[in-house]
Order: sequence, then C-alpha cells, then structure tokens
Amino acid sequence: MIITPLAVGPIMANCFIVGCEKSRAAAVIDPGDEADRILMALADAGLTVTQIINTHGHFDHVGANARLKKVTGAPISAHASDAPLLGQLSRMAAMWGMSAEDSPPPDRLIDEGDRIVVGELTFRVIHTPGHTPGGVSLLVDGHLFVGDTLFAGSVGRTDFPGGDFETLKASIQKKLFVLGDALCVHTGHGPDTTIGAEKRHNPFVGVGARLG
Repeated sequence: MIITPLAVGPIMANCFIVGCEKSRAAAVIDPGDEADRILMALADAGLTVTQIINTHGHFDHVGANARLKKVTGAPISAHASDAPLLGQLSRMAAMWGMSAEDSPPPDRLIDEGDRIVVGELTFRVIHTPGHTPGGVSLLVDGHLFVGDTLFAGSVGRTDFPGGDFETLKASIQKKLFVLGDALCVHTGHGPDTTIGAEKRHNPFVGVGARLG
C-alpha cells in the first residue's frame, strides 16, 4: 500500500493519497484544496484515481472535490448526512474569509459497514458522527483514516452546526478504540498517532474520560 499525505490549503488539512502497489489504482481521501498539487503527486507516483472519499463535508476537507472529479472522472463517496454540505462549500468558506468551489453531489452514499474497493485494497467504512453528523472513518490494512473525528492528543470540534461532543466521544470509544492499539491513525490535521496512544493519553476520550 502506498500512502502519500499532503497538508493542503490555508488550514493545512491532511489529504491522503492511498494507492494499490499492484494495480496502481488510488483513492484520494479528503481533497480539501490544491487540486493541481494532488494531481501532480498522483502523476509522480504513477497512480490513477478511482475513488474520491470524503470523511466529512467541511470545506477544508472537500474543497477540491469538483476539480479532482472533473479532471479524473473518479466518483465521490460521502455519508448521506453530510451530503447537503457539499453544495454549500463556497458559503462556508466565505464565513472564514476563504474561498472554495462547491462540490458536485456524491456519486455514492456510504454508511457503516460499507466497503470501497481500490485495486486490491478494501476500505471498511465506520460511521463516526460527532464532529459532523455524517463523519466516517476508513479502515484498510492496519491504517485508519479518521478525518476530524480524532487527533493526536485531541478530538474534533463539536461547536459547529451538527456537532455533538457526547456523540463524538461515543464514536471514538465504542467504534475506534476497539480496533486494536497498534492501529495507525491518520488524522485530518496534524501528525499521525495510534489507537493505543490515544486510549492512554488523550485527555478528552482516553482512560481518564471513559464512558459511564
């Protein structure tokens, strides 16, 4: 498996190119901005995009959906609860003094337990609401892509519309922490971490903040 991380846009959101070494097919997870840079990284690696996957619908994670789909023809996958956000990216970005192009609607609505196949890789979809109602995490071959659900030493914000801290906490503790301590977690902002590290040390959802 090939994993190429790119921190894109003014908010430095993590976009991940995940490729199959044998078939050279790739998924682009959270193309938030800088579509041409993403396309160049794909070309440099000799990869062909077959899937665009959104972990959630905030503009800093999906702002390059439109151009990436236009150039590559790859379908967009997102959860139904966040699908309406994709057509509101320009408005959301403007509220932060930034710009983004509205995304086309998702070609596929994904939910808990769905599989997304990219070459010989299979991503399992885990619905992890809390940061947004339609937040998802993606599990593939010992790697977990969580968007803004979980960070190294922190968690996603829940003060945006549709956010809820108790829902987020339950998503992390009941759905992600059970996946195994050695699992590598690729976050939507900042460095990678592991499930074990967050279980032990995360002040919001770790051992000192267990569900009752």
